[in-house]
Amino acid sequence: MRLGLYGGVFNPIHRCHLLVADIIRGRLGLNTVLFIPSGDPPHKPQSDIFPASHRMEMVRLAIEPYPYFQLSDIETRRPTKSYSIDTVREIKALYPAGAQLVFMLGLDAFLDLPGWKDPDRLFEACDFAVISRPGYVFKSLEKFPFLEIKDPGVLARLDTVTVEIEEFRLKTGRSLWAVPIPPCNVSSKDIRYRLNHKQSVENLLPPSVSSYILKHLMSGGSPL
Repeated sequence: MRLGLYGGVFNPIHRCHLLVADIIRGRLGLNTVLFIPSGDPPHKPQSDIFPASHRMEMVRLAIEPYPYFQLSDIETRRPTKSYSIDTVREIKALYPAGAQLVFMLGLDAFLDLPGWKDPDRLFEACDFAVISRPGYVFKSLEKFPFLEIKDPGVLARLDTVTVEIEEFRLKTGRSLWAVPIPPCNVSSKDIRYRLNHKQSVENLLPPSVSSYILKHLMSGGSPL
């Protein structure tokens, strides 16, 4: 079994989250993508984040049409701050020993990963799928400390989006797949701005999520 771990604040979840998850699932042959909303993200101000119960429900509604997507409350029910290494260890204990865990994240977040909690242990615990992000280039991985690059030229080819996926080897023996995708110009921050300023969010959110926000998270026309 190959399981994708897709963590994030999902504040709120939008169509690009679903698109990225579907592309990675297809290109890596994942059996399931597990959406893992953050409970108490260590690096984000809490005043900017919808309550976890609402973010969980919005993710549940968004992924309902996709039989290969699942929702996990592993971080939202955690009473302390959530760190990726703790989540990966807990998920590994829930699945058979042969299950392959693939940690999915954007190139921008991956470049910051050496500053996360226990990065050495994280690179030993799972494989990675790294997705292109606007303003970042795969060539920046050339000197990444945990990665073995035998042909730097392949990084430049990834930045042209002429290949769909490229596998690299981490120094821990784990795999890293670089996945260039066309830009999807939707962000949760922009959606919250639009909601606060009573602007349209049509085609940015799954309809079920738009309805949920209007019903449960709007007060006087603005998010609670």
